[in-house]
Amino acid sequence: MNQIQTTNILVVGVGGQGVMTASEILSEAAISQGFEVKKTEVAGMSQRGGVVSSHVRFGAKVLSPEIPPGEADILVGFEAAEAMRWSHYLRPKNGTRGGVAMINRLKLEPPIVSLGLFPYPNDPVAAVRGRELEVHDFDAGEIARELGDLRLVNTIMLGAISDNLPFPATTLKECIVARFAAKNPALGELNAKAFELGKAAGKV
Repeated sequence: MNQIQTTNILVVGVGGQGVMTASEILSEAAISQGFEVKKTEVAGMSQRGGVVSSHVRFGAKVLSPEIPPGEADILVGFEAAEAMRWSHYLRPKNGTRGGVAMINRLKLEPPIVSLGLFPYPNDPVAAVRGRELEVHDFDAGEIARELGDLRLVNTIMLGAISDNLPFPATTLKECIVARFAAKNPALGELNAKAFELGKAAGKV
């Protein structure tokens, strides 16, 4: 990825996980680097645990906010089954490095599952790996619990993708820390730690 290409990032999960906040922060970081940014979001019963997805595209010139299937550079899966459901959007290898999936191992059944309309997959992460994609999976919730705040999952997931972006990881980190430090300096420091732990987890 470079300055003249469009970078496509798809963020997916369920309501309340911070999908939209993550896409907002990614957009802010890209804008700070001079990129044109377009973003679109779809929230289905987001306040009740419904599925949520956000497309973030940035580059020298971006014509559409929606990522076509097979063209996503990065898939950020806040929930395992949602990552699997959207994995066909990732760019295939085709002789070069393809798209990258960063997946939180968390399993949350959305309403369509609890209502019996859709079966939850047995091993969604393995299903994504079966598509011969580059997959990094880890328990972002456990990392957040160790830091004492489950809300840090958002920052952990952003840290995980930070080395796969067309600008320095520090740019994204600074956007996150500034956002939370404005509310509370200690919160800024905590998010800085979460970012670094997520960055390390994304390399496994």
